[in-house]
Amino acid sequence: MQTIEKKDSIKFDPKIHIGREIGNITLMSLLGQGAMGAVYIGFQKSLKRKVAVKIFPKASPNNSTMRLRFRDEAETVAVLNHPNIVSVFDMGESQEYLYIIMQYIDGEDLRSFIHRHLLHPVPSKRLLPMQFCLQLIIQLLDALAYAHEEGVIHRDIKPANIILENRNNRPYLADFGIARSALSEDSKSNIVLGTPLYISPEQVWNSHVDRRSDIYSTGIVLFELITGKLPLSKSTLDEVLKIKMYEPENLFNRSPSEASALIDTELERIILKSIAPVPDDRYPDCNAFHKDLSSYYERSFPDVKI
Repeated sequence: MQTIEKKDSIKFDPKIHIGREIGNITLMSLLGQGAMGAVYIGFQKSLKRKVAVKIFPKASPNNSTMRLRFRDEAETVAVLNHPNIVSVFDMGESQEYLYIIMQYIDGEDLRSFIHRHLLHPVPSKRLLPMQFCLQLIIQLLDALAYAHEEGVIHRDIKPANIILENRNNRPYLADFGIARSALSEDSKSNIVLGTPLYISPEQVWNSHVDRRSDIYSTGIVLFELITGKLPLSKSTLDEVLKIKMYEPENLFNRSPSEASALIDTELERIILKSIAPVPDDRYPDCNAFHKDLSSYYERSFPDVKI
């Protein structure tokens, strides 16, 4: 079985960069740290606005591979212009690191949002409203359909890569760090990329990946949004990988309708079609998934527009 790429912390102290300047941008505070660097809130003095700044230290291990992916991320997202995709404004490099200047979204990622609701003291408030769940996924499907039409496959759809704006809960798709485009030079990787719970079975096998892999991951997110916590038949990372590889139809110990009384027969059909183990059994594209889910939403909430 192929090995999952380790997302080890970069061996540098990201806090020492706070206060430094990149061009006319001052790094104000740390937003997060991951496999491809650290992300900061920056202040762009020329336009008097906050931006997100992602940096990748040139001294990091696997420098050449990571530099290629970092560059690919900026170039891939720069061609995308959609209200539900985080925009890239600029990219460049200094003596110490490469950097990407991005749109700053004042909000929290969907993973934190779901977890916060699960901790609500009132049990009835722990699950998110069905209307909210459907609206969110429908908007993301619109963004993914657009990205796919532009030749970009995200390959790492998961709650942590979806940001909800605080003001109106608009979802933004972020982190195209392992996205694949027609222009990418990193098109033949011999390692599994993505997050085990959300990636498609074909990604575990490291076989051909197309738009249907993003559909699978989005279906998993929809399932989790409605149920709060996925009813997995296995618990450890290795077990999840093995079952996705050899028995993907047995990933869950309960069907969607068994996991939540809110999921009726029609919604269960939509979820199961999106997460079918065999790509040919899934929706052929995001537009078909979007159409089915939108029709279901309109029947369920006829007086509430998305």
